[in-house]
Amino acid sequence: MYRGNLGVQIGDKHTLKDWGLGWTKITLGFPEAKIYEQDVPGMDGVLDFTESLTGGDVKYKTRSLSLEFETPEQDYYDWSIRVSEIANYLTGRKCKIILDNDPGFYYIGRLNVEVEKTNRVEGIITLSGNVEPYKFEKFSSLEPWEWDSFNFKTGIIRNYKNIIVNGTYSLRIPGRRKRIVPVISCDESVQVSYEGTTYTLSPGKNKVFGICIKEGENILTFSGNATVSVDYRGGML
Repeated sequence: MYRGNLGVQIGDKHTLKDWGLGWTKITLGFPEAKIYEQDVPGMDGVLDFTESLTGGDVKYKTRSLSLEFETPEQDYYDWSIRVSEIANYLTGRKCKIILDNDPGFYYIGRLNVEVEKTNRVEGIITLSGNVEPYKFEKFSSLEPWEWDSFNFKTGIIRNYKNIIVNGTYSLRIPGRRKRIVPVISCDESVQVSYEGTTYTLSPGKNKVFGICIKEGENILTFSGNATVSVDYRGGML
């Protein structure tokens, strides 16, 4: 019996709306941390270089994603056409993946039809693959956000576009777990201070690697006269 009432947006296709695939099961693993250790003779334990090699951060491997779908009753011919269509669309392509139960974020990865778990008799199709360790906010700070996908528990309303700086302006950015260097655009030269260091921005797009938005509160203080936009998209595990 067809029970699935949720789907997954994969690129431009929605599994339920476009393929009639109702999502019944998901397996999403957490990523494994990349640990760098060195065994030293005569020393207890090991030397752990994990944070020192990555500027105090921890890097992660990809995470696995498996999605099981149930289809309405259909004959063999319809089934073969559907599986072929899905395989042609997915195989080898990197796509944005948005789960219906977490619509405010997307994953990036490649999915394939998992042949061994796909069963015509039971009407089950399984898609699996690897995705990047972080899920990303659906909308960046320069894109208009929408109420339909906004989660009042985990969502953050960001609007860092066309900020008028006339003298001094402080912008507070709540950062997610992933460290990200934002792109800062301005129409006139302006200065920005971050964590005690001041940088001069030129008209146009600027990417200052000393400005890295970290988890928690980040304050950018602009000085001068310009219109400024900060392009930031948060990522979390």
